[in-house]
Amino acid sequence: MIECNSIDEVRNNINNIDEQIVKLIALRGTFVKQAAKFKKDSDAVKASKRVEEVISKVKNIARLNGANEEVVENVYKAMIESFIKLEMKEFENLK
Repeated sequence: MIECNSIDEVRNNINNIDEQIVKLIALRGTFVKQAAKFKKDSDAVKASKRVEEVISKVKNIARLNGANEEVVENVYKAMIESFIKLEMKEFENLK
């Protein structure tokens, strides 16, 4: 764990992490858009079984890394919901 000596140092570390997270979300989004072309219908886009698998996987990753599982689950549910909307738009544009 990195020990900070001021609130500014805390905020700088958080800002750096946020930049990395956003870059990774952008990268994830490129793959989500690509996935649309492999789906046959809107149910395949929603892929509820896959959502459950991802949530289970990230909760396990959280547990192994000392992260709060509830926070990780909530973040991923919100992110997946947003990505499903994006993928649905992409899927509709392919028709």
